[in-house]
Amino acid sequence: MSDLLPLHVAQRRLLDLIHPTAAETVPLAQAHRNYLAAPLVANRTQPAVRLSAMDGFAVCGDGPWTVIGESRCGSPFQGPIAAGQAARISTGAHTPSGTDAIVLVEDAKLDAETLSTARAVDTGCFRDAGSDFRSGEKLLDAGSRFDAPHMALAAMAGVAHVTVRKPPLVAIIECGDELTAEIGDCAPHLIPATNGLMLEMLATGEHCRITRGEPVADKLSALADALEAASEHDLVVFSGGASVGDHDLVRPALDAVGGKIDFWRIAMKPGKPLMVASRGTQIILGLPGNPASSFVTGFLFMLPAIRKMLGADACIPKPLMVPCAMPLSATVGRRTFTRGVMQDGMAHPLSNQDSGALAALANSDILIERPEHSPALKAGTDVPVYFIKNGGIA
Repeated sequence: MSDLLPLHVAQRRLLDLIHPTAAETVPLAQAHRNYLAAPLVANRTQPAVRLSAMDGFAVCGDGPWTVIGESRCGSPFQGPIAAGQAARISTGAHTPSGTDAIVLVEDAKLDAETLSTARAVDTGCFRDAGSDFRSGEKLLDAGSRFDAPHMALAAMAGVAHVTVRKPPLVAIIECGDELTAEIGDCAPHLIPATNGLMLEMLATGEHCRITRGEPVADKLSALADALEAASEHDLVVFSGGASVGDHDLVRPALDAVGGKIDFWRIAMKPGKPLMVASRGTQIILGLPGNPASSFVTGFLFMLPAIRKMLGADACIPKPLMVPCAMPLSATVGRRTFTRGVMQDGMAHPLSNQDSGALAALANSDILIERPEHSPALKAGTDVPVYFIKNGGIA
């Protein structure tokens, strides 16, 4: 196994080949799932003034108090309150000038316009001005993934446009004489093309543009033509054709179009015959053709490549330590990724680990990672687990 590249070395070499796409400024609503190319800086202070955190009465001085008005969200009380005075107040409403404390609505006793309480008034029931953030404050670093809560944060901060990376153009190409696009009417000697669709759906979790055509035959000219047709893409992902068989022709097709192989063959299972190449600034990934192998390498290499193009500060999926429900045998020369499911807070490996088994892959929601030369483990031992349903973003 000495000629096989360790997984983490291979991932780093891939990322070192990639430069982020150009930056662009887009309306906030178009930035979902992208990564910031510049820090997010607040244009306003939140809260802009002190607010009440509860429903009740804003009071000044000691009670009893005379209620002289009301402060509602969007319609604040006009003017101050003086000692012995109070104003009804809603959660999130501006506190009138002069407010010392809040009498909670459940503690209030109201007789006509006279307010009293049997409990101590609450002097900590405020959201102070700037307690969330202040104008000019950096809220997110460049490279941060811009998901739904971040979009709400930007809107609250008065940021209508953000600077992100242009979506990379990704071509997904399936190779194999045995593949057919006619998935509803498949002849016995053929199999439906599935990996391209699977990889496309995996990639749609990132902010990229994807093209995918029909399967390409195992012919050198057909593969070279497919590469030429994708010459303007930032990333080309082959599924199948990157191994060492007589009909695995991605490597010679790369030579035919001027591609340069950076590395090939990884010390991992499944996914050993993965290949990484480049053509100018274009990155070319050759993934294995077996479905589980294609998915695992897509998860560990395709997704990080897209994230690096988008300028992400964290490109590689991160595992979490989870107790394994079953004993695990020792591993030998390759890092192993076992498909499994999470149940009752524990990782349960599935019995069928064949790299061609799609039902087992579809029923999985985790990958259990075992390093090279790992000893046998007892049930209950913590193991690194990747959650594969969300792209591995913990």
